[in-house]
Amino acid sequence: MGEQQQVKFPQQVIDEYAALGVDLPALFSAGHLGTRMGVQILEASADRVVGTMPVEGNTQPYGLLHGGASAVLAETLGSVGSMLHGGVSKIAVGVDLNCTHHRGVRSGLVTGVATPVHRGRSTATYEIVISDEQGRRVCSARLTCLLRDA
Repeated sequence: MGEQQQVKFPQQVIDEYAALGVDLPALFSAGHLGTRMGVQILEASADRVVGTMPVEGNTQPYGLLHGGASAVLAETLGSVGSMLHGGVSKIAVGVDLNCTHHRGVRSGLVTGVATPVHRGRSTATYEIVISDEQGRRVCSARLTCLLRDA
């Protein structure tokens, strides 16, 4: 499940965190659970977050991608977008996640793309579309995060 790749943050976001003494790229990861599951964040901004996860190691007893694994990928990507929207003065905390599973996947990588549905002062909602390597939709998810003061 490999090492975490360097996340591509917009330079203005890196500069904003650096002004507070925080090296955002060095600190950022998919978290302990996401790392164990092989989640890789490839692109990150408040407008779009892209990440991948291997199917292998994240399956249920029938050999299909576990729905909970899709939920982990979705919540990770939506939380990153919410965090970047909230900026350095806010902490993003997930308060609602729903996932609809459309098809089973037995191998390869799945890719999730999170885009904002709503970005307010106190909440942010992201739609996350997870697709297989053929571009077929595997899961549609929606995450709402509460933006709390840091």
